[in-house]
Amino acid sequence: MQITTNQTSENRKRHGEHLLISLTYIGKNIEMKTGIELTRALEQWRRYFEESGLVAALVINDGYFVQNIQGSRPAVNAALAKIIDEHFKIIPNVVKVEEIEALRWDGFVTKHLTESVEDEEYALKSFSAGFDFNPYLMKSTQIENFLTAIFEGAESDRF
Repeated sequence: MQITTNQTSENRKRHGEHLLISLTYIGKNIEMKTGIELTRALEQWRRYFEESGLVAALVINDGYFVQNIQGSRPAVNAALAKIIDEHFKIIPNVVKVEEIEALRWDGFVTKHLTESVEDEEYALKSFSAGFDFNPYLMKSTQIENFLTAIFEGAESDRF
């Protein structure tokens, strides 16, 4: 018995291409020792995300990464696999994955937290559970609120 449908197999979205996903992870940078290495890596990621139709927000401080990646399910899955495969020393810890209605970020935005008073307010007083910024001590809701606070109304570094 042969079953026919009105849709061809090409039109079916079997891998979730039609679904937008938001994935947030934290990680620790133990691989890139200099700012030049980090800058090159960030530029490579910006290009990869742009080619893959992904948007992302990334916060870096004292070797820690907090990143939110958004795009189609297959593209987000491929990006996470690439992070795990190519940057195995980062060891991303996925904090949250959810389906979203629309992309939140405009391209690839980054923020480098420094020792400034403004950044200390973001990192320590409102969101961190300790005396030093450490996203591993934060709850998933704190991490989400942290990203919102960092990129809401503040000028971030754009690549």
